[in-house]
Formats: sequence, structure tokens, C-alpha cells
Amino acid sequence: MQALRKAMKGLGCNERAVIEVLCSVDNAQRQQLKVQYKTMFGRDLVDDLKSELGGNLERAVLAMMMPPAEYDAFSLHEAMKGAGTDEADITEILATRSNAEIAAIKAAYEKAYHKDLEKAISSENGGHLKRIYISLLQANRDETDKVDQALASEDAKALFDAGEKRWGTDESEFNRIFMSRSAAQIKGLSPSIPLLHVPFSTADEYAKISDYGLRRAIEKEMSGNYEFAMVSMLQAAVDMPGYFAERAYRAMKGFGTADADLIRVIVTRSEKDLEVVKQRFHELYHKKLSKMVEGDCSGDYKRLLLHIIGE
Repeated sequence: MQALRKAMKGLGCNERAVIEVLCSVDNAQRQQLKVQYKTMFGRDLVDDLKSELGGNLERAVLAMMMPPAEYDAFSLHEAMKGAGTDEADITEILATRSNAEIAAIKAAYEKAYHKDLEKAISSENGGHLKRIYISLLQANRDETDKVDQALASEDAKALFDAGEKRWGTDESEFNRIFMSRSAAQIKGLSPSIPLLHVPFSTADEYAKISDYGLRRAIEKEMSGNYEFAMVSMLQAAVDMPGYFAERAYRAMKGFGTADADLIRVIVTRSEKDLEVVKQRFHELYHKKLSKMVEGDCSGDYKRLLLHIIGE
């Protein structure tokens, strides 16, 4: 505690000391740090961090200091703030959180912004994409591991009939099935992670009646943000770590870096499955996540991300 205060006291800030302290504890312990810091020094730790840090380092540190639900609520608010909406960020969060996590996010959003999250998202989106978001926000998806082969076969045929077999796409049928089935029921084989395979799932049954896998069929039949949302839900069911590896890669690919996206992926997965995300990143892109971060980021911001990654 005294190390933190010492790092920010006087002229300048010892960013390396701040990084060392904050990365040496988990999120729950950082919440305790905030209380202890105020008790010992009569100062708000987050306010002090804001005044001493800047740029992407500040953004990443503040993300670490928020409880998970509060950070997700903040990220959703940022995605809808100002002109335009970042649908990819909204999709990433809603498609990959559990029912309990979504319920906590809704409560955190209302507490922080005095608005109902469902109403806020509904006002920013329309059509089938809006319906997906509303469905996800009910926090009522099936989370069991049971797989019903007969139901999988029935759903696969319904999806085929609603997409490939007809002129145009019946998006409502895709929404009905994806929203009412568990991840285990939907997911198919992930070749690089065989333990994720659940035989006789909807994806398996779909492959029996189509020339395409379910993801490729969705990509053929849909477009834009709705396509991304459907693919995200499928990928979250089939290979969650691979989905986040792809999100991290896209944040760094090409000219410039989508730092908010990169920070969110690394911070939110740091206490869940970041080790597996790192493994999948290497398998998918033949390079280490840390090496790509090292090439795209700089200074203490880079040092912080690498510390979280464990490199």
C-alpha cells in the first residue's frame, strides 16, 4: 500500500512500481486495495491513478481497477457513446458472458449511468441485431451440458431450411435456435481442441446435410453486424478462447492498434482463460500473443500488458 502511495507522491510517477503492485494481486484484491488506500491516506486510489497516468496506460490500469461487471458496463456505455455505435464490442460482451454475468452487468450499468441497459441498447440498434441483443440481455440462456441428438438434427434442418435452402434468409429462425439452445447443444468439433467436441451437436448435424460448416453457412447467408453477432455466438459456443484470440489479433492487425479492444480482451480474460487464449493465438496465427503486443505497443503500456499476459 505504501509502495503505491510512494510511487505517486511528489513530482512525477513511478509507473513501473504501480504496475508491479497492481499486477501482483487479482481483481478482488484490487477492490480491497482501494478501500485500504482511502483508509490509510484519505485519498481515492482511482483518482490518484487518473491524475498520475495518461494515455493507454491509464486506460488499461483503470480497466484493471474496476470489478468485472462494472468494466463490462463501462465498455458497453463507451460502445454507445456519441455518434454511432460499436456493435462489435456490444456483441463481444453479450455473446460471451454467462447469465449471471449479464445480470450483474445490467445492475452495474443502471447504477453507473441511471439507465436501463436493455432500453439503451434498443435505442441504438434495430432489426434482427436488436432482437439478438434483447434476447441475450434476458440472461436466460440454457447453460446445461446436456446434448439431445434428435433436437440437434431437428434444429440443423430448421437452420438449413431457413438459410441455404430458400431464397433469402429467415433470420428469426436462426435467432430462435441460437437463443434457446445451450452452447453444448450448438457447438461442434474444434480440431485444435478435441476436448471441446460434443458429438451429435447442432453443428455436427448441420455438416451432415450441408456442403458447408455452420459458420460458413452463416457467413454466406448473412452480412454486416448481424453476421458478426451470429458468428460470435457460434464461436463462443465452439471455441471461446479461439474467439478471443481472434479478437486480440484483429485489434493489432494492420495499421494502428484498436487499444480499447486489446485491453478489454487481455484484462477480461486474465483471470479466466488467458493461458488458453495465448495457446490458441499461437495455433491460429503462428506467433505468440506477447510478441505481437510487443511489436504493436510501447513504453509502460506495453510493460503492463506483457505483465498481465505473463511474459
